[in-house]
Order: sequence, then structure tokens, then C-alpha cells
Amino acid sequence: MSLDFGLILVCFCSKVDNLSILKCVYWRRRMEEPGQIKRALIDASAGAISGAISRTVTSPLDVIKIRFQVQLEPTTQWALLRRDVYNPAKYTGMLQATKDIFREEGLPGFWRGNVPALLMVMPYTAIQFTVLHKLKTLASGSSKSEDHINISPYLSYASGALAGCAATVGSYPFDLLRTILASQGEPKVYPNMRSAFVDILETRGIRGLYAGLTPTLVEIVPYAGLQFGTYDTFKRWTMAWNRYRSHYATQAEDAISSFQLFLCGLAAGTCAKAVCHPLDVVKKRFQPMAGYLRNLHVG
Repeated sequence: MSLDFGLILVCFCSKVDNLSILKCVYWRRRMEEPGQIKRALIDASAGAISGAISRTVTSPLDVIKIRFQVQLEPTTQWALLRRDVYNPAKYTGMLQATKDIFREEGLPGFWRGNVPALLMVMPYTAIQFTVLHKLKTLASGSSKSEDHINISPYLSYASGALAGCAATVGSYPFDLLRTILASQGEPKVYPNMRSAFVDILETRGIRGLYAGLTPTLVEIVPYAGLQFGTYDTFKRWTMAWNRYRSHYATQAEDAISSFQLFLCGLAAGTCAKAVCHPLDVVKKRFQPMAGYLRNLHVG
């Protein structure tokens, strides 16, 4: 059978920015139907490796995005003119932010928080894909990915939302540490992941590692639901387009190519991110609160 790596692309890109989808390492191979455990390991490993590479390559964009999200001062031209109301913003544009981060922190500044981000990718992808596959198997009555395309769009959205929630809860401490480290400017409060982890644990306990979990779940439900729901919808549209183009609608000609699966994953991730980005900003504003107990410098 064909491993649906387009679905894996959507899985690990759920914790990566829109543009990072273009950087993903993605492949598709054909093989005989393996056992469920073997298949789960193969799919999770492929997603984790691809996600780790993509996360590392696009870390500079992620750091810049987080700096803008946690910055309280607005960056619009109208707001910048109202100096009597707002303090001057540290970052006012993408190019200016890039120059400032490089001047103040050097190249390593663009990879702040990359270690917890990489650690987050593995459990997040494994949990999300496993839960999603199980839910779709229950909904369709079959463990084959080809049969999952036929389930109701509403079930696709619900399955994606539940899988996203499970993956978020399972990997959230790494997401929190990534945001705190990436949002730090100079001087740094936490020099590394270990110091941030120990400080949060000592000052706030285990609950501190889940600071901001509620707004994160509020964001992930529509985000993951849209992501997986639209991905399945785009796949159905692509299959219909392939049948329309073909004069002989055989099963082989209905098959979706690797490039088409990539485009479906790209479009689904972009749509979901565009719709849910305001919720992501709210989530990012809550997360650094776990580090503010030591007067964390942001930006």
C-alpha cells in the first residue's frame, strides 16, 4: 500500500509556521501492508525526522514570529505615530527585526528555543498521528488509509481536533520552553532549556509547565480540525480532478501523486494557519508568563 506521507506532512507542520511547509523533507514509498505497530513506528519516525529538519531550517522565521507575537507595542504605522499613547516598538518590521537580532545576539539568536522545539516534534507527531489514525479507523471501520478518505468531512474535522488536543497535552512543556527561550532578548534570563525548566519547576511546580494550556487548546481545536478536515477535502477534490482529466477512470489513474499530496498538505496548513493565527497570538502572550517571575526580558 502507499504510506500517506501527505498526512504526515500536515501532522508535523501543525507545530511549524506556514512558510516552513515549503522547507519540509517529504517522501512517499510503496510497500506491502505492514502490521499496525510497524506501520505506526514508520509513520511516526518519518514525520518526526521531517519535522525536525523543517523546524531547524525555519527556526529563524519562528524566532522572528514569536518576537512579534509577544511584543506588546503595536507595529502599525498609525500606532507608531501615536507616541503619546504607545511606547516605541522594538521590532517594527521583519527586515529590521532580523538586523536587530543579528546585531544583538548573533547567529545563535535565530535558533533560540530550537532544542525544546525539536524535542516537542517527536512526541507531538507520534501522538497526533497515532490518535488520528485510530479515530479514523474507528470511523471508517478499516485501518487502511485509502478507506479514510471516504469518511464524513465532519468526522475528519472532529478527528483532527481530538488528535491535536491529545498531542498538545502530551508535548506542551516543550512548547512552553520553546516560546520562553525564543522570546528572550538580551540580557537573557535563561541561558538554556535546563535552567528554564528548573526555575519554572521550583517556582510554580508542575502546573507551571502547563501555563497557558487552556488558550492553547482553544487554539488547537479549530486549527487541527481545519488542518485535517481541509486536507481530506483537498484530497477528494484532487481525486475528482484526476478522474475528470482522465478519459479512462481506472483506479490507477485515480491515484494521487506525491506532488499533489504535497500541495494538499501545503494548502491545508496555510488555510488553517491563516484562520487561527489570532488565537496563536493570544496563546503566545500567555506562555511567557511562566517565566515572568524572574523578570524575563522579551525582545
